[in-house]
Amino acid sequence: MNNDHDPVLRNAWHRFCDDLKASGDIAFRETAASNPVDRAAGIRLLSRNIALALAFEFENKDSAHPELMHYFNPMRKQGGDNSDALYVGAPINGTDTYRVTGHRGTARYFGVTVVEKGDTPWGGGVAGTLFGDQIEVAADGSFELYLSPDPQPGNWIKTTPETFRVTFRQFFADWENEKPMEARIDRLTGDGTPPQLSVDSVVEGLAGAADWVDRSVIYWADMIDKWKCQPNIFLSYRQLDDNKIDATPGGEPLIAYWKLPEDEALIIRVRPPKAQYWAVEFGNYWWETMDYRYRLANTNCHYAALEDDGELIVVISHDDPGLPNWLDPSGHSEGYVTYRWMLADHYPVPTCQQFKRSELFAHLPDGVKRIGSDERRDQLAERRRGIVKRFKW
Repeated sequence: MNNDHDPVLRNAWHRFCDDLKASGDIAFRETAASNPVDRAAGIRLLSRNIALALAFEFENKDSAHPELMHYFNPMRKQGGDNSDALYVGAPINGTDTYRVTGHRGTARYFGVTVVEKGDTPWGGGVAGTLFGDQIEVAADGSFELYLSPDPQPGNWIKTTPETFRVTFRQFFADWENEKPMEARIDRLTGDGTPPQLSVDSVVEGLAGAADWVDRSVIYWADMIDKWKCQPNIFLSYRQLDDNKIDATPGGEPLIAYWKLPEDEALIIRVRPPKAQYWAVEFGNYWWETMDYRYRLANTNCHYAALEDDGELIVVISHDDPGLPNWLDPSGHSEGYVTYRWMLADHYPVPTCQQFKRSELFAHLPDGVKRIGSDERRDQLAERRRGIVKRFKW
């Protein structure tokens, strides 16, 4: 029996492992946060995204036989993932016709984007978008959505020759009571089972996955360095970068870089607009959200405690200050904070002030809202219940 394929497969596996090994240098780049927790997070980021890369470039790359899959969860993150979100998507192309069927769910914000190929690991620009309130849904919550180059009845997004992916974004305000979408995707044009596994498909898939891990981590680290040059100032993607990417439709996020010594605190103040949904997200240098299962890593339009005059006061400090809208750095020394105003009547820019931790309350209003230890435990327990429901673990 001819075993010429054995050295090919062995070399493909060795190259895959060697490429991943080389990618580890990213965690030690000069601009990266350097305390032990931040360094460890860099290596963990690489390990977390191997499975995602294999799904994108190998297991779920066939646009003729796509499956809807979850991109991120509490154990797999990158790119400023929203702590309130469930990101779901599938590979598609611009020539076939696809139908997505299922139940819409009740997430406060719901957006579908058809994404085109591009220079970034997440593709290029958006070919088409539908928001939740634009989607026809039956009384029982069921819906159909068509993705194709030619018009279709009902819910339809036009695809283009450069189309390569569809993404569903669900942002949950009330974690315990809003329900996620349950759906499937089917290609209506063409038939047949997927092609049989081959040596070539394994070689190509492993090489693509290793490349995707490297490019995606470098891409986001390069992006965050642009904000790091101007800490404590909220700026949008458009103000700092002109790369086309599958950005969330309906509101451009405002992002600021923070760097906080142990003995300091950061106060962020703004009056939120009227919006379908808004949120504050919090993460590390590697553009990963903090562990939102067990720590206060965000707040939003449902959970945030506003002052009596409507102001939102968020405080970042390494210890719990007894304030309801506290963001916990979780041992990290620097990272990002993002404000999303989705489908809002205006887009206010938050302001930052950094002081010694001992001076925190001297810079807050008299009568600022507080929270006790029992309420804090309840706050954290509520998050845990919501996570279990969203991800169905």
